[in-house]
Amino acid sequence: MAKAAPSEQMRLLDLQVLDSKLRALDVQAKGLKDDPRLPDLHAGVTVAKSDLVVLDTAVSDAARKLTKAEDDVAQVAARIAKDEAKLNSGTGLSKDLMALQSDIESLTKRRGELEDVELELMESSDEASSRQAAQQALVAQMQTVLDEVVSEIRGKLGALRMERDATAQERAELAATFDPALLAAYDRTLNKYGVGAARLFHGTSEGSGMQLSPGDLADLKNAAEDDVVFCPDSGAILVRSSEWG
Repeated sequence: MAKAAPSEQMRLLDLQVLDSKLRALDVQAKGLKDDPRLPDLHAGVTVAKSDLVVLDTAVSDAARKLTKAEDDVAQVAARIAKDEAKLNSGTGLSKDLMALQSDIESLTKRRGELEDVELELMESSDEASSRQAAQQALVAQMQTVLDEVVSEIRGKLGALRMERDATAQERAELAATFDPALLAAYDRTLNKYGVGAARLFHGTSEGSGMQLSPGDLADLKNAAEDDVVFCPDSGAILVRSSEWG
């Protein structure tokens, strides 16, 4: 059975306090990294951006169609202007001028039809641009919320990291003051069971939270003060004191 002065065993509780704090800080950090808001926010931003790509394509298509319609109207208008200039000059045979007049009337009708198409396409383009602007605003808003949450989590993680580093340093300094054999026994139980040392308080192991059986208590009572004893339930080193019953 391992041996250690009662005062040294008592100091293990200080080490356990630091290890419990380190474990709690790790749990807090994991909780922050697993923030339930993140998956929904990331998914929402992804969907919103995907919808924006569709709207961007729709705006580009509408603009391309409108440009073509404008070009078509311009071409017909140019032909009308050319024919009107020729007709107004009065030169040429009568039948040619009449044919020219007929062409102008046909072209004028065609221009009207093309201008109607152009107007419809302008309205479609405006609607597409309006939907695009609304989606861009939505994406920006959702991205801002996500960025704020990520910034909040990073800030908290940074504070936890600083606190953990300071606690780990304090733990290392305290651990260096223990006998290597006692520290090794403590570390083994800590790594295996999650608790390295705990009080035996009025017959209850604070490592397991359970009352020890009369037989186990009798064994502990018969053990020497410098014997390192272990909790039969949690496996932790049991720190004893007459003041704790």
